[in-house]
Amino acid sequence: MATATPQADAADRPRLRALLSFRGRYRMLHLATLAFLASFVLWFDMAPFIDDIGEEFGLTAGQKATLALCNIALTIPARTLIGLLVDRYGPRRVYGALLIFAAIPNTIFALAQSYSMLVVSRLMVSIVGAGFVVGIRLVAEWFPRRELGTAEGFYGGWGNFGSAAAALTLPVFVAAVADGEGAWRWGVGFAGVLAAGYGVFFLLMARDVPEGKTYQRAARKPGLQVTSRPAVFGLMALQVPLAVALGFVVYRLNADFTASTPTGKKTFDGVIGDGTAAVLYALVALWLAYQIYAVVKSNRGVLRGEKPEMESYRLSAVGLLAVAYLVTFGAELTMAAWLPNFFRTLFEMDTTTAATAAACFAGTNLVTRPFGGWLSDRTGRRKLTLLGLLAGSFLSYLVLWRIDAGWPVWQSVGLLALASVFIQGGNGAVYAIVPQIQHRQSGQIAGLVGAYGNVGGVLFTSLIFLQVVPQTVFLVIGIAALVAGLCCLLLPGVGEVRRGGTPTAVEGTAAPVPAVTG
Repeated sequence: MATATPQADAADRPRLRALLSFRGRYRMLHLATLAFLASFVLWFDMAPFIDDIGEEFGLTAGQKATLALCNIALTIPARTLIGLLVDRYGPRRVYGALLIFAAIPNTIFALAQSYSMLVVSRLMVSIVGAGFVVGIRLVAEWFPRRELGTAEGFYGGWGNFGSAAAALTLPVFVAAVADGEGAWRWGVGFAGVLAAGYGVFFLLMARDVPEGKTYQRAARKPGLQVTSRPAVFGLMALQVPLAVALGFVVYRLNADFTASTPTGKKTFDGVIGDGTAAVLYALVALWLAYQIYAVVKSNRGVLRGEKPEMESYRLSAVGLLAVAYLVTFGAELTMAAWLPNFFRTLFEMDTTTAATAAACFAGTNLVTRPFGGWLSDRTGRRKLTLLGLLAGSFLSYLVLWRIDAGWPVWQSVGLLALASVFIQGGNGAVYAIVPQIQHRQSGQIAGLVGAYGNVGGVLFTSLIFLQVVPQTVFLVIGIAALVAGLCCLLLPGVGEVRRGGTPTAVEGTAAPVPAVTG
């Protein structure tokens, strides 16, 4: 394991300063980061206005929670699909097309006239959350291995700031251009225009790899390739929680829980009937069957005992990082969608003030996620870094469990900001490791791990439907962080650095990507 050396210190300082550069590989890093930020602004453009939307359409608390769930639902299968596409066709085309496409359902959402239209369009908008996967592969193509944690952390952190940017800027924009019922539509529509415009710009300006380097495309297989027979069955098992999460979304769309309105009438949260739900359940089952078929077809040779077609790598690393990301990114998704309403209810704030207070969590992404990646690079002890951040998440959420209306607002905001250091730093630590597991398939691996982050979002958001005491959400996230930390004790060494700064030879990792001057 590595310890700090004068040489490492000297290498770290210029690298951090160089993040401000717009030349060479840093230019490509900033292009990818802005694409990610645009996708997150679009993805979370609903959150600041959820109460306004609820008032206009007469939605119950359950229906608003269902919309929040729809906002992350299709990101689960989309991340696995986008990972496959980016490994095959390259980041430039995939990212540009995704941003342009997502603006279409987002516009439909802005013009929606019924709850059903809100739900369907929001499900389609959720696909844009898969954009994160594209940048992971793009950044890995442009940066050497010892800088990947810092670069991926910067990309993820400043891109994730898009959720805070949406909360901070869209209500202000709406207040400047419109007023009264329906004003929120201007903010949502504006986010779509920005995303589509940047999608076109990205197609024109981005490059998949540095000049002189060949983009290593994955084999034309329908699924991720593994290198041992037990790993084939393990990969099949990893598909099941994704399907369960999708099934839960269908259940929520079909749920017919009643809720009392101020007039005393009963309303229903369900948006689809039993017949439609049965069809959707069948589609989820078919999707799971196809995913298992894809695993088998892509790994027939391994199942027959033949020599793998690629360098050996440990699927256990993928599974354990997926568990860690389920907690870290799942918590982040839940906080981004839920905190504005939590602050508004607990402290009786107006919409703009509550959104600003909630931004204390997502807003720190500018520093916290890059910090997790940088710390992983700086120490070289990637596993220990991740374990420490998960432990900090457990402790901070345990304290948040005791929050109540008697707390000063500044204290609540400060503690949530501290929790974000650990939970979002954990995101950075996870993706300091992910691209180093198997380079040629890093898009697919990033997609699978990323999909588990959305599973975590579905898991934690589902607590809202149970009408638990709101603080229970914090407790569950804290316990989940503890469990993830215990699981990651088994994490194999990937990208660990020996004393003196030399990366360990890890099975399945590609040769270090040569640095590109700039």
